[in-house]
Formats: sequence, C-alpha cells, structure tokens
Amino acid sequence: MTETSETPGAYVRSGAAPGHRLHWNKVPEVTAYFWIIKVLCTTVGETAADFLNSNLGMGLTGVSLLMSALLAGVLVVQFRTKAYRPGVYWFAVALISVVGTLISDNLTDNLGVSLTTCTTVFAVALAVVFAIWYRREGTLSIHSIDTVSREAYYWLAVLFTFALGTAAGDLVAEKMALGYWVSAILFGLAIAAVAVAHFALGLNAVLSFWIAYILTRPLGASMGDYLSQPTGDGGLGLGTTVTSVLFLAVILALVVYLSMTRKDVTESERELSLP
Repeated sequence: MTETSETPGAYVRSGAAPGHRLHWNKVPEVTAYFWIIKVLCTTVGETAADFLNSNLGMGLTGVSLLMSALLAGVLVVQFRTKAYRPGVYWFAVALISVVGTLISDNLTDNLGVSLTTCTTVFAVALAVVFAIWYRREGTLSIHSIDTVSREAYYWLAVLFTFALGTAAGDLVAEKMALGYWVSAILFGLAIAAVAVAHFALGLNAVLSFWIAYILTRPLGASMGDYLSQPTGDGGLGLGTTVTSVLFLAVILALVVYLSMTRKDVTESERELSLP
C-alpha cells in the first residue's frame, strides 16, 4: 500500500533551483520493505516488553521509564539527522513500539483502566494529533516529513498508533477469545480489506496508510504471542527471548540491506543526492 504526497518538492528555498528542498524527507518510502519491517517491529515491541518486564526485575513502571529514556535519546539523534537514515529511523520505531505497548500495559495492569477506556482514549488522542497536524501543516502525508514540526507530529502520531493498536488488539483478543493465530489472520484480513479499498475502490491514500499502520500493531502482537507463549496457552513455546532475538536479527539484516541499496528512498531524493 503506497502513500502519495500532495505536496512533493515543498519547502523550496527562495531563489533556489526548482525542486531543491530546504530539508530532506525524514521517513522512508512506503514499500514492501516498509511494511515487513513495521510488522517485525511491532512483534518485537510485544515480545521485548514482556521479556523486559519479566527478566529485569524492575517492574512495569521501572521498565517503562528506562525504555522511554532510551527512546528519547534515539529521537534526539533522529531529529538531528538531515535526512532519512534507516538505522536510526527503524531503531526509533522499534523502541516506540515497546514504549507504546508499555504505556497501554501500565494503564490496564497498574492503574486498572479498562481496555475499552484505553482504546477510546488513545483513539481520541490520535484523532486530536491528526487534526492539529493537518490544521497547521495542511497534510498528513509521510512524503512531506521535512520540517521539525511535521516530524514532531509524525512521531507523536506513531506513538499513539502503537498504544491504540495494543489496547484495541488486547480488547479484541479478550472479548472474542479467538486465540493468537486466529487473531493474526483476522487483523491480516482487515489490512487486506484496507488495501482493496485503496487500490480498487479509491480510498484516500493517506487515510489508507494510517489505518493499515494502526492495524499492523495488533497483527504483529498476535504473531509475537503465538510464537513466544507456551503451547498450553496456544503458542509455539519459543519464549520471548528467542522470538525477540530472531525478529531483531531479521530487522537488522533488512535495515543493513536498505542502508546499502537505498531501495526505500524516493527516486527524486536519490537523484538530488547524487554528486
């Protein structure tokens, strides 16, 4: 599912040659690689959060503070980069996946907030971010994340999509009790429906992108739970450690490949970056 920009080549310097941007786009092109790594990151977010909470002995709150601090540090590096850098960008996505999961878990496990309330609150918060973002910038396209303000809105929206996806996924699993594998198929079919609506029925590209982005969170979580949870609970019993390491290795391999080939950089930016 691709997501098009309605303002390509925006933010041109006064007096500069046509097409010369003031800033590079800070996020990758939406390709098959994008969706594969995104789903892998959401899986890691689920299994890594469970692993850290169970093995560090810091408690859910302590782990949340630690991972939030690490995420803040990586985002500082991300904001300081002048263009999209696969390693930094995807490290931030992986960490924000973990933090989004922990935010939802803290509300439900520590504070006793119901999954219905969490899902509603995160949905409203995400809608508010989108509304302010669009009102101030005139676009929600990820092909124009080329200013500090747009990047700030982007990462805030990404955080809430992970938190919303976690709460909504847990809500569906709890209410319907479908099991991990069936839940993964259900969310996969929902994403496929969005793709059909976009490509065949003309659903807006930006709207399609963000709906699919939200749905990949519970899809990845269901996959992670299926692989890591004991067989008696409906999983394969690989454990959170093995599952997290396996998926992190695949993510690392793909990020290295993309760093070398630049296959997820838009064609126009490849041309502009040539000497």
